[in-house]
Amino acid sequence: MSDPVLTVAESLRDRGRAALGSRNLILVGLMGAGKSSVGRIVATQLGVPFVDSDLEIERVSRMSITELFAAYGEEEFRSLETRVMKRLLKNGPRVVSTGGGAFINDRTRRHIKKGGVSVWLKADLDVLWERVNKRDTRPLLKTENPRQTLENLMNARYPVYALADLTVVSRDVRKEIMAEDVLKAVIESQTESAA
Repeated sequence: MSDPVLTVAESLRDRGRAALGSRNLILVGLMGAGKSSVGRIVATQLGVPFVDSDLEIERVSRMSITELFAAYGEEEFRSLETRVMKRLLKNGPRVVSTGGGAFINDRTRRHIKKGGVSVWLKADLDVLWERVNKRDTRPLLKTENPRQTLENLMNARYPVYALADLTVVSRDVRKEIMAEDVLKAVIESQTESAA
């Protein structure tokens, strides 16, 4: 007798792979939304590679994101980010997590739209703040009032993130549940577009 949990997981994986085809699954959203942690799980569940664009930027530049911002400023960082994203999205399928500002940049957003299915992990302020306030590695939050800065980023960026192909609410649940929500959203979108 087969294990029903495995059967559900296998079905989700198979249906997710079929829905994606050779396209990439690109996770967008603010810092703390869960793009990297959820993305790794989704990639594992789908059996495809996972790439964190921020880690790839650090690898090619041999500098941390914080160092890049300090040395070159946000504009030059965004230019590098666009080039890295364009290269990452040439091949698929894979799961790619993006930095919080990647989808805001028009050029990068066009590469993302062309390179696969974009999923916005949308979280409310309390969820994001709980996740990001423990670390001092967020260059955009090095301000006098980081929570207010985070809220300002939400207000400015959420209308642009809403342009993503799909939206999944990122909430305070296990990452595996969030990964399942992402897969289900991709499968449902494919089912709806085929109807």
